[in-house]
Amino acid sequence: MNILILGGTVFLGRHIVNSALARNHNVTLFNRGIHNPGLFPDIEKIRGDRNENLDGLKGRKFDSVIDTSGYFPGKVRKSAELLKDSTGQYIFISSISVYKDFSKDSLNENSETGKLEDENVQVVNGDTYGPLKVLCENVINEIYGDRSLIIRPGLIVGEYDPSDRFTYWIHRFDKGGRVLLPDAKESNIQIIDVKDLADWTIKTAEEKNSGIYNATGPDYDLNWNKFVAECIEVSGKNPDLTWATEEFLLKENVTPWADLPLWVSHNEEGVNNVDSRRAIKDGLSSGRWQRLWKIHLILTRQEVTIH
Repeated sequence: MNILILGGTVFLGRHIVNSALARNHNVTLFNRGIHNPGLFPDIEKIRGDRNENLDGLKGRKFDSVIDTSGYFPGKVRKSAELLKDSTGQYIFISSISVYKDFSKDSLNENSETGKLEDENVQVVNGDTYGPLKVLCENVINEIYGDRSLIIRPGLIVGEYDPSDRFTYWIHRFDKGGRVLLPDAKESNIQIIDVKDLADWTIKTAEEKNSGIYNATGPDYDLNWNKFVAECIEVSGKNPDLTWATEEFLLKENVTPWADLPLWVSHNEEGVNNVDSRRAIKDGLSSGRWQRLWKIHLILTRQEVTIH
């Protein structure tokens, strides 16, 4: 296949490139050349800005376009309209953040999504990120119809993750001693390894899938009890576990998700109970996250920081 990737050099994008190359596809990148410009020296790179300069894409034909860098509907529309007659499929990487109400469990692809009062907003933050992704999805569906594929990942973890949302716990348990934990032992945690997601994205391109997919994991129930047990086993440490109630944590100004990664307040637990059965049925594997512990732990003990 001849695949165009919009972005392709940061986290998920670079793993999608690796997955495509591993399956012997021809890959072209379109981006501004700002992030990791030296990556992938042997593939074609078209320099441009999707908001200002798409000239390098004119007249080109691709079997599939994978958009990893769309955040504003106006910018997404420009690339989507330019490529609509020259590609067979448009894959848009969205997010489970599109959903309106995370107090509900088992959010599926038909659950209600968020809306913006001002659809022209040009700021991405916690309040606008999800609804802006909804507007981008709408653009792709409008232009491509049954040639569009919308992927809504959950929390993506793995190599080159620029955040510490997963690696925090690796560092913390490896340090040992007293570990503060949310008293949410039976509450679910959902994460997806970036390589699993990248491999499946290329698989969907090969199979010309369409529609909307939630894409998170694992494909079994993973609660805090199981997660902590895994942390202890792999780290080889015997920490003093301190399980604190939500009431106590909030009173002490401990911010869910930020100060204690992966933890959400009880009225937002739907974010860790998203229904990804459709993607799993269509081949999404979501068990690789466990290997991350060992890889990151080795690097941590070698005093190497992953970015």
